[in-house]
Amino acid sequence: MDYIGRVKKFRFKKSLGQNFLIDNSVIEKILSYVSPEDNVIEIGAGAGFVTEELVKKAGSVKAIEIDKDVIPILKTNCLCANADADFEIVEKSILDIQLKDLAPRGGVKIIANIPYCITSLILAHILGEIDDLNNENRNTIDEIILMVQWEVAKRLVANENSPNKEYGMLTILTQFYSDVEIIQKVPKHSFYPSPKVDSALLRLKIRKEPKFEVSPLLRRTVKACFATRRKNIKNSLNAAGFLNVEKSLEEMDINPNLRGEKLSIEDFCKLAKVLAANQNLGTKGVGDESCSGFEDIVCEK
Repeated sequence: MDYIGRVKKFRFKKSLGQNFLIDNSVIEKILSYVSPEDNVIEIGAGAGFVTEELVKKAGSVKAIEIDKDVIPILKTNCLCANADADFEIVEKSILDIQLKDLAPRGGVKIIANIPYCITSLILAHILGEIDDLNNENRNTIDEIILMVQWEVAKRLVANENSPNKEYGMLTILTQFYSDVEIIQKVPKHSFYPSPKVDSALLRLKIRKEPKFEVSPLLRRTVKACFATRRKNIKNSLNAAGFLNVEKSLEEMDINPNLRGEKLSIEDFCKLAKVLAANQNLGTKGVGDESCSGFEDIVCEK
């Protein structure tokens, strides 16, 4: 398939972060995770090279794309690939879409090659907060096949033993409701225009239940520990307004001089439960839920 010849005919928009996948082997790898029973929502259809193969293989395809210039070409190519396909183009940003409106019966497989500058925002939108047990977007999804920047991929599969800057709020947000694996590294020349960094293809298998018990104040505990990485865990929690911090850490047998990124996800859940038991929940700050736990993950470095 002459993807490179076709893609050069497009007018690229830097503001949309467009880097079109032209590597046939990577496209085939994505398609290997799709079956005729799948209802697929593709985020960022772009030039449609993946989309036109999806309409041949999946049960149904809804392609989300905001570039009005590529939509006529996308529509024509996909209908030429399979005129009888159950196919629809949705001309909106994924951030303005509730997935249940596209797939009210759920069971969706997401295929996504998204602008790297808003990866965190999109993940937060479709997965929801860690203490949101019944998030309607997440409940719509069975699996996500996602292309991300290589450095972000390492963050999504990190743990408390990984280098400090890899393990963070985005790690916990992603892993709390999904099992994450790197399928393969994707070199920069697999795209046109070629980005400055390598990428990775990921698989996120969505859990019906959270990995661990969702403890009271979990979101605030995690945010407090990662918001001030240079502080030890005692100072981070004190700065966030928690009460009886030393007592809580002692009950958990956690060294107060430890930094927050050295706690596992399970440790965070247990600590949040102990902290909640030791709070006066009427205290200003700790009980104020106007502070979203993950609204700033896009700024995490």
